[in-house]
Amino acid sequence: MSTATTELRRFLTVTGQRFKTGQSAPEMFSPAIDAAWHDLLNTPQYEALCLETAGQPIRHVANNGYGPIAWITAYEEAYGPLPEIWFTDADGTVDHEAVAHYQETGTVVAEWDCSPAGGDGDDIAPDQPETARQ
Repeated sequence: MSTATTELRRFLTVTGQRFKTGQSAPEMFSPAIDAAWHDLLNTPQYEALCLETAGQPIRHVANNGYGPIAWITAYEEAYGPLPEIWFTDADGTVDHEAVAHYQETGTVVAEWDCSPAGGDGDDIAPDQPETARQ
């Protein structure tokens, strides 16, 4: 299993936990992991992965934004610090400045263009906070 796929599994697990507690959808800010997500979408493996990790079907939806990434603490509590793949573009280039900022501050401020949504279309994920939609 690739690093991106491993991190997608972790992201979907955090997604399921956030949805179960009524929190907003986590922001997918890594182009490298999003590419792995796109590779699995609409496959039988993806449906099984969602049920195993998130406990429900997870849709991939357009959701542009910029701001603090809200789910980092939950990730770190379960898996430790974010690996570099989270700061890597789809071509494999690491944003070393973003990695250094995260390592120094423990926070991630990033841009995203998609996020997960729960259910089969009837169960929409909670809205992003107003500050995240700017």
